[in-house]
Amino acid sequence: MKKFGAVAAFIIVIFAAFFVFSYKDVVDRFNPFITKEYVYVQVNKASEPDDGRFKYSLTGYNTEGKKKDVTFTSSVDLKQGVYLKVLAQGAYVQEWEQVKKEDLPKGIGL
Repeated sequence: MKKFGAVAAFIIVIFAAFFVFSYKDVVDRFNPFITKEYVYVQVNKASEPDDGRFKYSLTGYNTEGKKKDVTFTSSVDLKQGVYLKVLAQGAYVQEWEQVKKEDLPKGIGL
């Protein structure tokens, strides 16, 4: 019986590790210790197909000027060069909206 418990615990640990490392955006979404923040990005690379949506992995800056990586999907293929204001919680992106360059906060390195 002890062997069964040890094997079950091992399987649970492996499954949990796989979930955490494979679905970081899901984990970040429900993590109360990660705060939401706005990240400003410029679409500077082509999207990747993602189950009928367009997936973007971009580097941007928060309002303090710190570099942040964000990944999100869109139902429309965004034009190259547009600026976005992304509400992110870790790797999870809750929403995004297109903004004008003059609306970017001062000190954003885009």
